Amino acid sequence: MTDFEPVLPFPGASDYERYLQTDALLALQRTPEEWAHRDELLFMTVHQSSELWLKLACAEVEEATRLVEARTLRPALRLLRRAAACVKYVEGFLEHLELMSPWEYQTIRKVLGHGSGFDSPGFREIRRTSIALGTAFDALRRERGVAVAEIYTRGDDDDLYELAECLTEWDERIGLWRFRHYKVVARIIGEDVVGTQGTPVELLGGLVKFQLYPELWRVRTELTNLSNE
Repeated sequence: MTDFEPVLPFPGASDYERYLQTDALLALQRTPEEWAHRDELLFMTVHQSSELWLKLACAEVEEATRLVEARTLRPALRLLRRAAACVKYVEGFLEHLELMSPWEYQTIRKVLGHGSGFDSPGFREIRRTSIALGTAFDALRRERGVAVAEIYTRGDDDDLYELAECLTEWDERIGLWRFRHYKVVARIIGEDVVGTQGTPVELLGGLVKFQLYPELWRVRTELTNLSNE
């Protein structure tokens, strides 16, 4: 036995494999014998890795929310920036799906059952954690007696300004991801069809306009009008 024999109490040939549980992780994808089409590996890899990054993003937002509630803003800002970066990665993964042939994807689509992105655990967690974050932000703003526009016009509350911008960035990243998802779906199966769960692709496109924190977007118009006065 050498000094570098694995010591962690998990399955795997090395501590790297044991710590990351790579045997279990890499067994989650269908085998070549199970593929309806070889692009199933691409499809599953994109979606499974996306769920991991969304899990991390939501964990960061949840902890950032706790820090905001504790009035510890600097660490919260760092976590929110990390969360936004996670969603940016997930958005980037969608490009790989556009490398599939629209006709060959139809073979994969037939084995998805009623699977839909609306059932994504990561997507559901984003909604839940984002609402809590917005509530914490509003509570802090009201505690300081600051209107949303005043966060930008007063210039004397830098951490609240940065927090507002982090929420805006998070909202924008989610919106960009939803837009890219819509465009990928439209590019692969078309805009005038119904998805695997009976949802028209056209409806998916309409959801692109949804905003987590509409007040932070409306204030931009308010500031422009104020400046014009």
